[in-house]
Amino acid sequence: MSQKPIFRRQKKRPATAAKVQKQPASHHIYGLHAVRAALKNQRRKKIALHCTANALEKLSVENENIAENVDLQISSPRDLDRLVGSEAVHQGLVLKVMPLPRFDLKTLSDSKLVIILDQITDPHNVGAILRTACAFNADAVITTARHAPKETGVLAKSASGALDIIPVIEVGNLGETIKLLKKQAIWCVGLDSQADLSLSETGLDHNIALILGAEGKGLRQKTRQLCDQMFRLDMPGEIKSLNVSNAAAIAMFALTSTSK
Repeated sequence: MSQKPIFRRQKKRPATAAKVQKQPASHHIYGLHAVRAALKNQRRKKIALHCTANALEKLSVENENIAENVDLQISSPRDLDRLVGSEAVHQGLVLKVMPLPRFDLKTLSDSKLVIILDQITDPHNVGAILRTACAFNADAVITTARHAPKETGVLAKSASGALDIIPVIEVGNLGETIKLLKKQAIWCVGLDSQADLSLSETGLDHNIALILGAEGKGLRQKTRQLCDQMFRLDMPGEIKSLNVSNAAAIAMFALTSTSK
């Protein structure tokens, strides 16, 4: 007599949350502006500077002691290509560094302009936004711990030095952070191409947090609900959508112009 097969119920695996990208122990920053800013930043731990003789001369024109206290290694362009890849525009400068420690939310007291990135993952876009935020004298840029790029040479190069200039704050719960900013009398505004109000037509005399969403999906619904106001960017041409870093630049120009 054959035995009936025994079927065992498989236990359901619990849903796992999105993984936080691990920040490498060290990485390489490259390019003249990015390397110069990193060398000047006292909060940045520098390990070794690999550079060509000509690039070192350019770097030292402004400050001849800029590379002191750093392990200096004169290298050929081919050696630098091996460090960061042949497609990286290193301009003869590659700096091995430790990632920057993030700033704390406490640094945002009495902030006039804060930029918040709601799960923007492209390092080129994030770097470009950092660069623009620095140009418009924003007080800080806030990113999420999940669904955000970690510090890399690509991000630093795209930021053109801004990564080591403007404070970057990383938060685990963006919703709670927005609520905290609102308690500090910071007006939180988002961008939406279908919004009723135009950013250029509205005079703003508040301290502002500009919240930017990822390309394609835009702001998450919960983030949108927490905004004090949604605005659109008016564009006269046929194309009404922009790369998020371009939209950020236009919005920052509008905000800083109306606040004067």
